Amino acid sequence: MTRVAAIDCGTNSIRLLVADVNPQTGELVDLDRRMTIVRLGQGVDRTGRLAPEALARTFAACREYAAVIKEHGAERLRFVATSASRDAENRDEFVRGVLDILGVEPEVITGDQEAEFSFTGATKELTGRDDLAKPFLVVDIGGGSTEFVVGDEHVRAARSVDVGCVRMTERHLVHEGHVSDPPTEAETASMRADIERALDLAEETVPLREARTLVGLAGSVTTLSAIHQDLPEYDSAAIHHSRIPYARVREITEWLLRSTHAERAAIPAMHPGRVDVIGAGALVLQSIMERVGAEEVVVSEHDILDGIAWSIA
Repeated sequence: MTRVAAIDCGTNSIRLLVADVNPQTGELVDLDRRMTIVRLGQGVDRTGRLAPEALARTFAACREYAAVIKEHGAERLRFVATSASRDAENRDEFVRGVLDILGVEPEVITGDQEAEFSFTGATKELTGRDDLAKPFLVVDIGGGSTEFVVGDEHVRAARSVDVGCVRMTERHLVHEGHVSDPPTEAETASMRADIERALDLAEETVPLREARTLVGLAGSVTTLSAIHQDLPEYDSAAIHHSRIPYARVREITEWLLRSTHAERAAIPAMHPGRVDVIGAGALVLQSIMERVGAEEVVVSEHDILDGIAWSIA
C-alpha cells in the first residue's frame, strides 16, 4: 500500500483525500476525506480574477489540510486545481500561496484531464457490476464547469463546458450583489437556455445519448440524493451508489427553484455553502437527464479526488 494525499481545488469547494492505495489489487482505503466550501471562483466569471477574500479562504483551508497530511504521514501529495484557477488572470498568486503552504505547486489541469480523473474515480468500483449497462456517462457538475465523459473501462470521449452551479447562479440569479430569492421564471428560463447551449457543445464531441448508465458526481448531485432519501444529516454511506429516478430529480429541482433561502437552509443535509447554488446545480442535472433520456442517475461519492489518488499510485 502507498499512502497518498490528493487535493481537488474547484470553483466552489476544496477537498482532501488521504488514502492507502494498492494499484495491484485495485484497493483504495480512505483515511481522511473532507471538504471545505471556499468559493474560490467568487466573481471570476465577471472580473476574470480571483478575489482577495476568496484566496484568503482557500489558503486557510490549505493550512488545515497541511496539518492533516502531516498527521497521517502521506508519502506523496498531488494538488489539482480546476475551473476557477484556469480562468483567472491572477492565478500565479494562487500558485505561489499553495506552494508556500503545502510545498507542492498546484497543477492547473485542462478540462479533459479533469474528466479523465473523474471517470477513473467514479467507475473503478462499477466496472465489474452486471446490473449497470455500459457505456457509462459520468457527469461531474462542479461550481464553474461540468465534465462529461463516456467510456467503458477507459475513456472514449470527454468534454468540459463552462456551466456549473456557481457560474450559473452568478450569471443569471445575482443582481446588485443579491441572489434572487426565489428566482423568477424568466431567470430560470435564461439559466436553462445557457445550460442547453452548453449541452450542445458537449454533444459535439461526446456521444451523450449512447450512454446506458448515467453516473453523477459532486455536491449538487450528492445533495439531491440526500434530499431524495430525506436523510436527517449528510450520510456518505447512504448516498454512495444510491439512485435517483428522473421524476424525483425534476420534482426536487422545481421545489428548489421556487423555494426561499431559508427553506433551502432548513434541509438537514444541506451544506450552508450550497444553499444559494443548489437550484442551479439541480437544473444542470435535470437538463442532462432530459437530453440523454436517463431514467435514473447513479450517485457516486467517489470522483476526481479518487482519480487523483489513483494517478499518484
